[in-house]
Amino acid sequence: MLLKHFFTGKIAHSSYILAGKNSCAVIDPQRDVDLYVAEARALGVDIAHILQTHLHADFVSGHMDLAQKTGAKIHVAKSARCLFDHVPLCEGDAVELEDMVLQVLETPGHTPEHLSYVVIDHSRSDSPVGAFVGDTLFVGDVGRPDLFPDIARELAGQLYDSLHGKLLRLPDHVEVYPAHGAGSLCGRAMGAKWTSTIGYERSFNATLQIRSKSSFIRSLTENMPPAPDHFRRCSDINRNGPARLAELPAVEELNASQFKKRLDDPAAVVLDTRSYYAYAGQHVVGAWHLDLNGNFPTFAGWVLPPDKDVLLVADDYGKAREAITWARRVGVDRIVGYLDGGMAAWAVAGFAIRSLRLLSAEDLHERIAGDVDFVLLDVRTPLEFEESHIQGAVNIPVSDLRTRHCELNKDRTTVLVCSSGNRSSLGASILERHGFKDIYNVAGGMTGYSAAGYARECRACVNPHGSRYFSNFYEVKKHWDAE
Repeated sequence: MLLKHFFTGKIAHSSYILAGKNSCAVIDPQRDVDLYVAEARALGVDIAHILQTHLHADFVSGHMDLAQKTGAKIHVAKSARCLFDHVPLCEGDAVELEDMVLQVLETPGHTPEHLSYVVIDHSRSDSPVGAFVGDTLFVGDVGRPDLFPDIARELAGQLYDSLHGKLLRLPDHVEVYPAHGAGSLCGRAMGAKWTSTIGYERSFNATLQIRSKSSFIRSLTENMPPAPDHFRRCSDINRNGPARLAELPAVEELNASQFKKRLDDPAAVVLDTRSYYAYAGQHVVGAWHLDLNGNFPTFAGWVLPPDKDVLLVADDYGKAREAITWARRVGVDRIVGYLDGGMAAWAVAGFAIRSLRLLSAEDLHERIAGDVDFVLLDVRTPLEFEESHIQGAVNIPVSDLRTRHCELNKDRTTVLVCSSGNRSSLGASILERHGFKDIYNVAGGMTGYSAAGYARECRACVNPHGSRYFSNFYEVKKHWDAE
């Protein structure tokens, strides 16, 4: 038995190859699958099985591409009602891989159709060695059941049963192979480790310490982080069978005039993927801004209109290709053009540009201490805002600005702040699209503001490996202490 782990940053997705001597299985593949084909070739094994733990909500899976490239069978829950050719699985089924057997457990809760695969390597023992648990159990956390709001409480109860009635009945030594790690929005407070054991999670996972089922349900259905828009789309895309990457339209390299002509079509939008300070210097009027160095795929799936063609502005062609790859991983498939020569070519062609003024931490502090009239708009999540914020700031999470911009006065000066400058730059681009003129972005965000000594440090802002929507043991523990 050989296990290879693959981690896709930004969306914090874990996938795996489980290999024997001659064949292997790929578990929960990402959309672009060449890395699995290359690894199988390097190991000298054939990809025989593609195993899906569930219909992933945060990314588009690569099961269709991988099946086409390798001829491997796709295994997925019967209850998922998938519309592509697959092997339907139920509780008690098994997938054989040489000396190994993967026993199927139905573990609903994060999603209604969720499966876990318990691995037994008969060449060594008849005892389970590991479990591919998808998004049922994480390192330090459990899957969130609220992605289906109408049945969230029902799913939370099923999750409790899946955990305590099935997974936690496995021996302590069984290794836990989750589908996500710290930074994913499929949970709330995942640890930065990639794998764990049943015994360790049984002892130290805060949510698993909640013995009362009613408290468990309440803890996972109240004060949860927001779910991005694409979470509602990706599950259906994965159920229907995603379009294969080779079938997607080619992205055209457009000169400035061609780009401008395409942009005049109301069915098209511009996405600027450069750094927030490059965007601030000059950008195409009305462009959405998503810094490729930030959590680009999550916010691309979250805020970009899915019914529009997307025209890219990037630092260079390589960065444009990188942005396209990340966007397609979350189902943003309508990227149709790239501005050849970037903003320099756009400016030389004489087309209109806009700029965004940046403020340093010191500049912001002087404005706050002075008598300048302005609105300080904090676009972080409510949990981050509660952790640390500047007195008098208005809190509207950046994704909500698409609809809540009307709560602000577009004739007043608006200064936006987040944890670093990335999300606030996205917020500024949203406000500009709705007619706001006098906008500033705080470079360095609350991280820089606290580093300059003007505010208490925000734990969520300075923890690069944790969730932006973090919780800790004591915040979860209050749910069962109250019982």
